Amino acid sequence: MSEDLADWTGGEEAIVFQTCTACGHVQYFHRAFCAACGTGGPREERASGRGTVYAASLVCRAATPETRAHVPYNILLVDCAEGFRMMAHGENGLSIGDAVTASFRPFAGKLVPYFTKEP
Repeated sequence: MSEDLADWTGGEEAIVFQTCTACGHVQYFHRAFCAACGTGGPREERASGRGTVYAASLVCRAATPETRAHVPYNILLVDCAEGFRMMAHGENGLSIGDAVTASFRPFAGKLVPYFTKEP
């Protein structure tokens, strides 16, 4: 596992989510159980990296010394194709409703999901 990858990547350049084997509920935040029905052991899957921008916020003031070099940067809520919503970084200029695709880029010492507009 690369130490440069953020925790939610599962040690890979991938967006990992869970699906309940009992009810089919999809969840992004990893748990030992399904948040909808309580069944244990949801199945982990890799997301396609495709989605739609639900919300965008341009950050113009660094929250920490490590993020100062990245200002301004865009924080997004993305509705992923698999049915979950996640927060991630994205290129400046993205708007609500834009179709996007994820890659991974360095941010404050970690590799994080970074969305760009689909061509």
